[in-house]
Amino acid sequence: MRNPEHGNKTSITEFNLRGFGMLPELQIFLFLLFLVIYIVTVAGNLLIVVLVVADRHLHTPMYFFLGNLSCMETCYSSTLLPEMLAVLLTGDQIISVSGCLIQLYFFGSLVGTECFLLLVMSYDRYVAICNPLRYTAHMGVKACLQLAGSSWLWGFLGNGITTLAVSQLTFCGPNGIDHFFCDPVPLIRLSCDDPQMMEMLAFTLTLIFLLVPFLLTLTSYICIIATILRIPSTSGRQKAFSTCSSHLTVVTIYYGTLLISYMFPTTDLLGDFNKVLSVVYTVLTPLVNPLLYSLRNKEVKEALRKVRKKFIFG
Repeated sequence: MRNPEHGNKTSITEFNLRGFGMLPELQIFLFLLFLVIYIVTVAGNLLIVVLVVADRHLHTPMYFFLGNLSCMETCYSSTLLPEMLAVLLTGDQIISVSGCLIQLYFFGSLVGTECFLLLVMSYDRYVAICNPLRYTAHMGVKACLQLAGSSWLWGFLGNGITTLAVSQLTFCGPNGIDHFFCDPVPLIRLSCDDPQMMEMLAFTLTLIFLLVPFLLTLTSYICIIATILRIPSTSGRQKAFSTCSSHLTVVTIYYGTLLISYMFPTTDLLGDFNKVLSVVYTVLTPLVNPLLYSLRNKEVKEALRKVRKKFIFG
């Protein structure tokens, strides 16, 4: 992968994150906005985790996976937002190469984990709605632990390959990343090496860890919707759809922005648009998840009511 003609050039040791460099007059506003979003995101997702653990009525496969998703979203936000807030507050856009690789590894791993967790949650709803008589047999404690554990394992192992490959690239300038975090696409383009092999590897891994889970999730929901439409009563259809409506909304927002960002060619014209999409799936989606699941879910609202009542009245 190395190009000999760059062998005598000095390798750079840091990158310049220029994602918000064009908006200096809005940095304080953006700092306050993202700070509030980060606090609400972490508090909301941790609250979901606490409710799932504390309330025995939520000790079901669906809420077990929701707890995993909320835990993942907390880690996801904490991987990107603190660095983003520091850049907005201090104006220091410099990040070391090693720091960039660490951020790249955890960001990519958690993206992969979320894709697999969303797939597992769609499979859970598929079994519950399309094969309800087999639900208990298919979604036992052992099966749930294996599905959740595999989602985390494959997410972190898969992105380890990408991060290891990126770490072998030579960066000799320029060092400006036109993004607000160490995104793999602009990072690879800064390499002095021939990017063709690396771009092929990144595209292949994107197919495996993004497109395949999306297609399987889409297939699950096609089967779910087809089954719901065959339910004779309107109340029955509404009840069945309500069990997966929050998850379907999250899947639509998350994959809609993620697929456009990574599966379509990036041009200078679309660069700013991709940054906006990146804000949606890195910042807004972790914020929306707890709101959707708490405001549109009777069991979660009931558990929250019990906790609030216990806290107020002791």
